[in-house]
Amino acid sequence: MRLRLLFLLIICLFLLAACRAAPTPVPLADPAPATLSPTAPVARYEAVQEIRFVNTGRARPEQQLVWVALLPEDEPGQRILSRSILPAAYDLVIDEYGNHYAEFDLSEMPPGSTRRIELRYELEITRRDIDLGDCLGPLPTIYLQSELHIESNNPRIKALADQLSADQPTPCAKVRAFYDYIGDHLVYSFNGQSWGAQAALGPMGADCSEFSSLLVALSRAAGIPARYVEGLVYLQAAESGLARTEHAWVEVFLPEVGWTPVDPTLGRAATLRERYFGHFPPNHILITRGRNPSTLRGGSYWTHLYWPGSSTTIQVQDQGWQLRLLD
Repeated sequence: MRLRLLFLLIICLFLLAACRAAPTPVPLADPAPATLSPTAPVARYEAVQEIRFVNTGRARPEQQLVWVALLPEDEPGQRILSRSILPAAYDLVIDEYGNHYAEFDLSEMPPGSTRRIELRYELEITRRDIDLGDCLGPLPTIYLQSELHIESNNPRIKALADQLSADQPTPCAKVRAFYDYIGDHLVYSFNGQSWGAQAALGPMGADCSEFSSLLVALSRAAGIPARYVEGLVYLQAAESGLARTEHAWVEVFLPEVGWTPVDPTLGRAATLRERYFGHFPPNHILITRGRNPSTLRGGSYWTHLYWPGSSTTIQVQDQGWQLRLLD
């Protein structure tokens, strides 16, 4: 009997220990966000673009097409490690600047339905440090024309280019004079418009599109090839007031060097001038070249056309980019 009671006691003690509540685990703190040093040689990013369309009308569109610019391989600075595109059915389009686009046909969109486009990339950006040398030699006769938003033949722009470059001995010195003038005189104010170079000389304020358009126009007016670039820039919290993620900058063609990146918007602060003239930390992601790519029809990054018939209305929701620095 005693042995039986002892056995039952041992069983109860075992069950009591087994049923005792496990201690609540202490939640782990969120990992600190990755940080980017201005001297880092390479950085990896995840970039996600999402566009959502909603048919709020009473009929499906007769036809609906969407063109979305694709992030390119661009040696030596940009390498695409992976890319996924949804929907998977699309046609590839290449414009006059060599930019690539995914063309989606979203015509099958009944009333009340939603369609989503998502592009997801992992990419690697390499720091650029360009030795400008003596900056002497011939220049090609390309990217010199006046065009919409880059009014290089405007009398005020031509006069300003002549004034700023008069005593500068090389193309590098001329572009640097334009760059410094823009940083010293333009006031940054995001306007969400596409005003261009001529408007940047007025009192309305300017954002990256005006800063960059004016630098391109002044360079072309001085006979120096220059082209407009749109893409993304990764800014840490302390830099968030300098620009937006969707960003524009410039490439100028310099003797014996070739195409050289310059960012007049981020370089407007005197303390950052050297960092963004021929030197780029690995925080710029190229998407398109050209101020007015025909495929974009005046837009940036993507464009959308539909034929509504009599009662179709397509609304665009939740369009934008997410950019994350990877460890």
